[in-house]
Amino acid sequence: MDIDIKKIKEKVLRDNFIIRHLVFIFGVFLLAINYNLFLLPNNFVTGGTGGLAIIFKTLFSWNPALFLGITSILLLILSFLLLGYKDTKNSIIGSLLYPVMVSITAPLANLILKYLNFDTTIIPVVIAGLLYGTANGLIFKMGFNTGGSDILMKIVNKYAHIQEGKAILVINILIMIGGAFVFGPTKFIYALIILILNTTMVDRILTGISNSKLFIIYTKKEQEVQNYIINDLKSGVTIFKATGGYSKEKGDVLMCVVPNRDYYLFKETVLEIDPNAFFVINDCYEVEGGVKRTNLPFI
Repeated sequence: MDIDIKKIKEKVLRDNFIIRHLVFIFGVFLLAINYNLFLLPNNFVTGGTGGLAIIFKTLFSWNPALFLGITSILLLILSFLLLGYKDTKNSIIGSLLYPVMVSITAPLANLILKYLNFDTTIIPVVIAGLLYGTANGLIFKMGFNTGGSDILMKIVNKYAHIQEGKAILVINILIMIGGAFVFGPTKFIYALIILILNTTMVDRILTGISNSKLFIIYTKKEQEVQNYIINDLKSGVTIFKATGGYSKEKGDVLMCVVPNRDYYLFKETVLEIDPNAFFVINDCYEVEGGVKRTNLPFI
């Protein structure tokens, strides 16, 4: 019987509807408060329509929230016309909510700013980067976005046939260069630091922190290594049948997950059992099902 993937996806989204939207709203709130507390007052142009709003505020005294609201509506209309409803629907809520949240949090940010005094600019840069990444990570993880340059990215991808990653990079870099002309190269460097921190935080939130390692092991002493994993490590192990691409030699490959704290001991023990063992080690972010050691950190 064929599996109806569409119905499964709809059920997943429906079952997590309230949590997804609450986390998403909190993420937009963080994004907006960070914008009003750190990006806007310090003229950190990190790309996107938020960066353009900072530039236009300085050059023409335009209200940032109003600018964000107008550009969001215009980009949504453009997205409907060029991309269609299917590729636009996930951007609608975020595109409209973000400018509203920027407007709502502005008075709160003005109150807090009176008590924020830093001895060096690098402190607000780091805080801005961490908050920026946390907010974006929460928004992306819930399956939403806040429109803006994300819509432009999709349009450029579709009509200029440029990969989405490259498209968003080009768009943001151009906006940041515009910010460098207005505010100077130092602000450009600060903006780069914020973007690096943002990317790091988004990755951590989306994939989690690697607290274990995935070992894929080929050894002539397969039974001894297997016994060590099961009896000493108290963990499960999966066995694959494999054939060497060069030697054409058939054998078994073992796969198991090991906590980071046991990484060194496990690796060295396997090499003591079989000095010629060959293994590949990768970061492991999440494990579901199977036989797992009860004191693994991700249980």
